[in-house]
Amino acid sequence: MSSDTVPPLIAAHINYLLSHFPLPVKIENMWSGSRHCPGIIDRFTLIVPYCLEFVRWDIMYNAETPFSAPDIMFGAEDENFHPFSSKVDEGERDHNSLQNCLRDWNSKDPSRLTSLLQELRDRYVSYQRKRVEGVDDERLKFELCTMLSREGIEMHLSSGFEKPEEVKFAVPLVDIDINKMIPGCPWRHPQNIFLQVLYPVVRKYASTPAAPRLKLVSTSELKALLSIEDIKLPSWIDGMCMAEYLPHLEESLEKQVLEAVSLIDVRRGFIEALDSFFGRPLEADPVFCRTATVITASGVFTFLAHFLISSQFPKKQPSLVLQSSQHFNSHGAPIKSQLITDYPWSPRWEPLQMSERIFEFLADEALSFKRYCNEAQLQ
Repeated sequence: MSSDTVPPLIAAHINYLLSHFPLPVKIENMWSGSRHCPGIIDRFTLIVPYCLEFVRWDIMYNAETPFSAPDIMFGAEDENFHPFSSKVDEGERDHNSLQNCLRDWNSKDPSRLTSLLQELRDRYVSYQRKRVEGVDDERLKFELCTMLSREGIEMHLSSGFEKPEEVKFAVPLVDIDINKMIPGCPWRHPQNIFLQVLYPVVRKYASTPAAPRLKLVSTSELKALLSIEDIKLPSWIDGMCMAEYLPHLEESLEKQVLEAVSLIDVRRGFIEALDSFFGRPLEADPVFCRTATVITASGVFTFLAHFLISSQFPKKQPSLVLQSSQHFNSHGAPIKSQLITDYPWSPRWEPLQMSERIFEFLADEALSFKRYCNEAQLQ
């Protein structure tokens, strides 16, 4: 985004939105909608997370009247979403809150766009919930009743000519603030784990309905702490409902999160043990302790050893990548080895013994790596 193409008032709104919206939103593309000022960028597509996927909303300012509130266009699949309608359904929040966002619009206040979009997303959550509540499926109606007390559930009804109707639930799990459990945590947004539940819409009641499709999903940053893909879901028993399934899953998941946090200190102990044989690491991940780089040598041949430490350490040994400080390829980049995982290792060793055995391994591996570097440099 450059200040000579985006009006300063609009740019301020966008920058504030990207840094203050409670969810990680993105700008997909930007363009000009002005007939008289085609070089002025005043419109963009916003990618908003919803129900473990995304919705795309076009935010359209007018460069010729930059003090006015923007128009917002929703996706074609949401043609029945009318948040600005004057009709207020019973049980919904006061409709005036949304109207006030527009009536009291102040283009000099960069927070106004963020407030407007937060309100719109809240109303979108309510809109999708009403769609699901209107589905003529006895099992879905029962599942909705059993989960009404849980906060933060999002749902979405999808349908189309080429695929059957299905309802997707995004159920937040583990009611603990993971961010606060990690000293020095760099995450700006809260880290969450969700259970994605997919139910096909069945108009006819079945005495033993099939199990829903279940999948654990987490925010991408959480992978630095815990690999969701490695977690095995509990079995779904015939006749079970989500209200019965979720407590067992949450209990198991909470234990694994606590264990993953405790393993940070185990990895830290291993990185600190490297100092006894390699000297102080040149670089190391101080928060999650997932990476470290040391310098080592064999005679006059000096190289770096990069440690890539799994979240399942010490059960799973670190992977190593060696990097020469004296050999470069035709593009001027340092020559590196392939990923190395075949070396002496036992998860039962103390950190000092792990470090010592890797040091001994690299003393032998140095000759092979130097030969590999010489051959690669000649190619």
